[in-house]
Amino acid sequence: MTDSLSFKDYQSPIAPSNPLALSVVVPIYNEVASIPHLIDAVATSLKANQLSYEIVCVDDGSQDGSTELLLELARSRPDLKAVILRRNYGQTAAMSAGFKHAQGRVIVMIDGDLQNDPADIPALLAKMEEGYDLVSGWRKERQDAALTRLLPSKIANLLIGKVTGVKLHDYGCSLKAYRSELVADMNLYGELHRFLPALAYIEGARISEIPVRHHARRYGTSKYGLGRTFRVVMDLLTVFFMKKFLTRPMHVFGLFGLLSFGVGLLLGLYLTILKLGFDQQIGDRPLLILAVVLLLAGVQLFSVGLLAEVLMRTYHESQGRPIYRVREVVGGMKDV
Repeated sequence: MTDSLSFKDYQSPIAPSNPLALSVVVPIYNEVASIPHLIDAVATSLKANQLSYEIVCVDDGSQDGSTELLLELARSRPDLKAVILRRNYGQTAAMSAGFKHAQGRVIVMIDGDLQNDPADIPALLAKMEEGYDLVSGWRKERQDAALTRLLPSKIANLLIGKVTGVKLHDYGCSLKAYRSELVADMNLYGELHRFLPALAYIEGARISEIPVRHHARRYGTSKYGLGRTFRVVMDLLTVFFMKKFLTRPMHVFGLFGLLSFGVGLLLGLYLTILKLGFDQQIGDRPLLILAVVLLLAGVQLFSVGLLAEVLMRTYHESQGRPIYRVREVVGGMKDV
């Protein structure tokens, strides 16, 4: 595979005149023992495939000497760029910083713990040549603990696929390849790095998945655990809302607002008929409280929907951000 294989004549909006075919982004947090081996393995794999490349290592506030080692290596290696964050912001922030500083027309993300294999990068690029915008790795034979890592991961993958509509075997695999124009359209925050395929799908990306190798951790300790479950669920709800209602929030808030107001109004009319038509006491009835609560909730939900519509309009218009994505334009008259 060579540079001529494609990424064709596309020029990234991030780096409009840069000839680099590939950027490999590596988030680093306390991986001092792994860093030299990883960088050498990435360079060996890409040089063997004759790709112009850069390695962008993002240090996310490491405290084990990773920062100093990255700075030393970056001064001696022309293919390495070290991005040092001021403190530990989390993996999503580190990935976002890596995307911002990457110059390649295709961006590959890989973990810094040597569990992903850099030798699989050419396979991701080959799959991308079939016309995909994002190719995700699938750790088909994971080398992790069954109870604390594998079981929660399988449940999370099923749940995320069901909610987002993007069916992948392994959302948690960091080894992924992206076209740079795709990540330029995505704003990451919170813990959304797990849902990059779902966010890409919202942007209209074509997504595929291939099996990749997975190795047992050689150095250091894992930064993942069961404690992230709650954050995953909360972020999944965020992604679900973005997928369904990002450009039309009034459709959800307005719907529930109208239903709540309508039921409250019907209950109010029923109680009014009982009071005026049958002279029954309604002041001590729980139904009266329910009717009032539903009417107020309906008004509030409808108001929230209107505010959300205004916010979405401000969000898109202030950034000049269209509500659509154009894949390509073919034909038409040439400028003369």
